[in-house]
Amino acid sequence: MCNIPGTKLFDADMARKGYALNKMCFSFNEEANRKAFLADEEGYMKQYGLNEQQAAAIRAKNVLQLLEAGGNAYYLAKFAGIFGLDMQDIGAQQTGVTKAEFQARLDAYATA
Repeated sequence: MCNIPGTKLFDADMARKGYALNKMCFSFNEEANRKAFLADEEGYMKQYGLNEQQAAAIRAKNVLQLLEAGGNAYYLAKFAGIFGLDMQDIGAQQTGVTKAEFQARLDAYATA
């Protein structure tokens, strides 16, 4: 069981659940694939066989929903990058604070 607030344990079951989603996000390593996704998000999602939970989370660009749908944070970072988001944006969403507040937490942790 994961006891860290805002996190979802990524285990074998979640890996199976999120396989299509993570495979699609991995494809965003290639610029052509990022452009293809932006040109036709629905068609691109269908190409990878995303289920409705995953597709809805992609449409909403909601990282927490993507994690619940089986997304792996490292692959989701590739998706978030399309929209100019970084891992600190994702961390802020996970913990329910602003990016500035999340960065302040990181800074406080680093100096502790």
